Amino acid sequence: MSEMITIPRDEYDRLRTAAEDLMDLQSYDTAKANLAAGEDELIPAQYVNRLLNGESALRVYRDLRGLTQAALAEKAGVNRVTVAEIETDRKQGSVATLRALADALEIALDDLA
Repeated sequence: MSEMITIPRDEYDRLRTAAEDLMDLQSYDTAKANLAAGEDELIPAQYVNRLLNGESALRVYRDLRGLTQAALAEKAGVNRVTVAEIETDRKQGSVATLRALADALEIALDDLA
């Protein structure tokens, strides 16, 4: 038989709130540590809004990094026309091409999807 403990409802609610606050603080500490270690980055709201509005992720991240299509293409080892076609949805790009672009932009491949 398991042991049971009975506590007043207000004490239970207080303990539950304290546990949720602790989880929030732990999440905050983890996020700050990831930023400090360079494992994560903050993206300005104007770029996030462009992504949320459906703009090409490749174009948004390229702009965020301050690169032209030609500079990104050279850095990634792909054709500039390919960059333009992917940005305008005329072409999807192969996994290898997208990986090269993501690496050049220093982002995860998933960020381009």
